[in-house]
Amino acid sequence: MKKLFYVICTIIFVAGISACNTMEGLGQDVQTAGEKLEDSAKRHK
Repeated sequence: MKKLFYVICTIIFVAGISACNTMEGLGQDVQTAGEKLEDSAKRHK
């Protein structure tokens, strides 16, 4: 029973870490897109 508990905890931990990396990448993409939009707006002012 303890072994199953440890396996489940490990799976949840690994899934959590991979989700954080995915969200970090998404945040960087959104930030880059926002910066490009801001630069474009400044050029066409």
